[in-house]
Amino acid sequence: MADSASSFKEKLANFDPNALADAAGGLFGLPFTPEEAQVVVVPVPWEVTVSYRAGTAQGPEAIHAASLQVDLYDPDLPDAWRMGLAMEEPDAAIAAESEELRPLAEGYIGWLEEGQPEADRAEHAPSAERINERGRALLEWLKAKTGALLDAGKGVVVLGGDHSTPLGYLHALAERHEEFGILQIDAHCDLRPAYEGFEFSHASIMYNALQLPQVKKLVQVGIRDYCQQEADFIDQSNGRVALFADRFLQAEMLGGKSWKKECKKIIAQLPQKVYLSFDIDGLDPKLCPGTGTPVPGGLEFEQAVYLLRMVVRSGRIIIGCDLNEVAPGDTEWNAIVGARLLYHMANWMAVSQGRLKARVVE
Repeated sequence: MADSASSFKEKLANFDPNALADAAGGLFGLPFTPEEAQVVVVPVPWEVTVSYRAGTAQGPEAIHAASLQVDLYDPDLPDAWRMGLAMEEPDAAIAAESEELRPLAEGYIGWLEEGQPEADRAEHAPSAERINERGRALLEWLKAKTGALLDAGKGVVVLGGDHSTPLGYLHALAERHEEFGILQIDAHCDLRPAYEGFEFSHASIMYNALQLPQVKKLVQVGIRDYCQQEADFIDQSNGRVALFADRFLQAEMLGGKSWKKECKKIIAQLPQKVYLSFDIDGLDPKLCPGTGTPVPGGLEFEQAVYLLRMVVRSGRIIIGCDLNEVAPGDTEWNAIVGARLLYHMANWMAVSQGRLKARVVE
């Protein structure tokens, strides 16, 4: 422990935040190891159940590469880099299993779309069982990994992969907090139970999260695609789910209300402890064209970051967060946006947890 602290101080003294990032360095070119860092990013290169376009499993690697181009200065948080931020190495076994299972999921989805012909049942039906089994194993793996980091005093960010990935982290947090709320920024509600037969589908993450009694509130922002079943689920939640659909937010602002006022309404629905779940398609698709299921509309980058800052400045604590569905696509643009969003999320979570101080800048 003493050697680690000494190494950290030495790196603080020798690192130049104004210099070009070392291509061989860590996340954002920072020199810290996960053992030294106060905030650790856990990559989860998994996209087994994506139902439209794939590519999110390559998100963590692409974001790491793009992060080397991010300038570290932030007028709100000028010394953020000194806190210590690092990303663990992606688990090669997780990536390999995702790649192995993805064709099985595609075959099963194709069988469903064909009307489930009985002649093909023996070939395709077992696929869902196996994928559900491995989804459960992923949950337990991530629960153990993030739980160990939390117990070591780290702030933790999960970096997907598709949006199914952070469920194990939510389970770990539920064992350490009596209650908390989820702030979800997304184009989709993700409230479908076992979508397409997959219990741990990316379209079921919030349905699964709400099975945890510790999750007292789900506040959804930027939603613009959802089905009748999900609308009914929200209506029947007795206020446990609060929907701030993009259509509503845009109508409010077109009517003359400010984004600041809308953010206050959103934050008023949140309890003291908040988990932030950010699907990149919550942003306008011009900012994330490679994501799996882009939808017209959505938040601008600065709107999202402004909401994040306001949550923290309200005195609420962000106990954890995830960023998902960043697919490299045909350009580096997706990862460029994702890397910058990740930097803001990690740093503002750290501010809320007392690891970092912010200037009073609006």
